[in-house]
Amino acid sequence: MNIIFEEYRDKELAKKISKEIYHYAKEIDEDLLFMHVCGSHEWTMSHYGLRSLLPDSLEVRAGPGCPVCITPAVDIDSAVKLSLEGVTIIAYGDMSRSKGSKGLSVMDTRSMGGNIKLAYSIQDAISHAKRTPDKEFVFFAAGFDTTAPPTAYEILKGLPKNLSFIISYRYMPPLVGAILQSSVLGIDGVINAGHSSTITGMKPYYPYFLETRKPQVFCGFEPIDVLLGILALLKQIRERQPRLENEYTRSVTWEGNTIAQNNLDKVFDLDDGYVRGVAVIPGSGFAFKDKYKELDAYQRWGLRKKDSNEQFIHGARCGEVILGLCDPPECPLYMKECTTQNPKGPTMISLEGSCRIWAEHNLIQSINCKINNSKKYLDGTTTTTTGIS
Repeated sequence: MNIIFEEYRDKELAKKISKEIYHYAKEIDEDLLFMHVCGSHEWTMSHYGLRSLLPDSLEVRAGPGCPVCITPAVDIDSAVKLSLEGVTIIAYGDMSRSKGSKGLSVMDTRSMGGNIKLAYSIQDAISHAKRTPDKEFVFFAAGFDTTAPPTAYEILKGLPKNLSFIISYRYMPPLVGAILQSSVLGIDGVINAGHSSTITGMKPYYPYFLETRKPQVFCGFEPIDVLLGILALLKQIRERQPRLENEYTRSVTWEGNTIAQNNLDKVFDLDDGYVRGVAVIPGSGFAFKDKYKELDAYQRWGLRKKDSNEQFIHGARCGEVILGLCDPPECPLYMKECTTQNPKGPTMISLEGSCRIWAEHNLIQSINCKINNSKKYLDGTTTTTTGIS
């Protein structure tokens, strides 16, 4: 295993790929904007300094690939409300600290008498519920199509009756489709999330390719993976042969994990999904089928999904960071009011958030933001725009 990782972190090989990237970028001779949609990809790019290996004409931005960052404030508010009413909320570590529209996180309620349990998986939530059958538990189920299948599997097996769910899972292919379709972003190519694509496969992305004819590549998470993915996108553009290309062949297939997909289909329907501070994306949200509606905490506890304009702390640009419209240092609160020690927004709270990753790697704004001076990326809009169009 170590030998495999060493090959995917080989410095000399990285230099050779970088030279090829420069070669193709020079032949294309125009500014290009690529986007990845995975917090792990952003960590790799930042940790290994991959942007320093790219030509000035090529920019790679982080899109909505952090599950905590995109979880709607209304779901956090609902979890906070239930916690203060005596229901035990079970959440992942980062998710428990993300703040809702009123500036409160699930973890914050602990000092106010709320009941909180941290979990690494749905199995942890089941264990908590089984140990205390006389209490009610709600699992805050946030994430993408990577964390949704285990939940579906356990639901099909049968759950303790005192366990229900706030479902904030999101389906990645429609998010990528919205990115490719967006005239606001003006993306030239997408690096798709490796973990998610292991479940979904490449097939669900094909309709969006047919519509946009923009290059897509499915990448692993080592530095060589990412560089090869960037090179693949450039080759497609240079050769004018856009397609779905699979760099991550050791994990991703065309069909994906069909067992996981079948479990998801039995438990969930796909509905509109809200990406926090960005937009409602049709077909990106998981919702219980009628057979399992009794597991929905909103229904069980009579909760209403109230819209709120207070998605982020005042003055923060979290929505634009999530959408890839700006780099973290362009936010006026970055490393001032909002730090790793005192995070205010989800992009700094989450380990997969761009602000957190940049801060922990002491990155400065090394890439000129093209939003302010290029109609290509904004299509005539302003930098305050955070919606996908």
